Amino acid sequence: MNRKVIQTLTAPAAIGPYSQAIQAGNLLFLSGQLPMDPATGDLNVKSIGDAVDQCLRNIQAILKQSGCTLANIVKTTVFLTDMADFNAFNEQYSRYFPDSAPARSCIQVAALPRESPLEIEVIAMI
Repeated sequence: MNRKVIQTLTAPAAIGPYSQAIQAGNLLFLSGQLPMDPATGDLNVKSIGDAVDQCLRNIQAILKQSGCTLANIVKTTVFLTDMADFNAFNEQYSRYFPDSAPARSCIQVAALPRESPLEIEVIAMI
């Protein structure tokens, strides 16, 4: 099976020993994206809506590097540090997937890197 590392400067660089994404055959596995501004490395967390926007912009940049869009996503996994943000998260997230949203899991976690309130990882088909 072909395995290819995907990397772009238009999404935040990895903050640890991992790749932004790995293409394996016709599947693309994106590492979890924090709401980090790729230019500054700062978190964009003025609100949970802003955090969702930044995470999904980062995801779009990595997908674009592979010739994909949000429509290629088949599964997302969402990590929230506060499940009280669930409704606000859904409100913003649904704007990116108005039709046939991908399968999704949403999990509350104790903490995320850089004290982020949110992380989103995805699997896409190429």
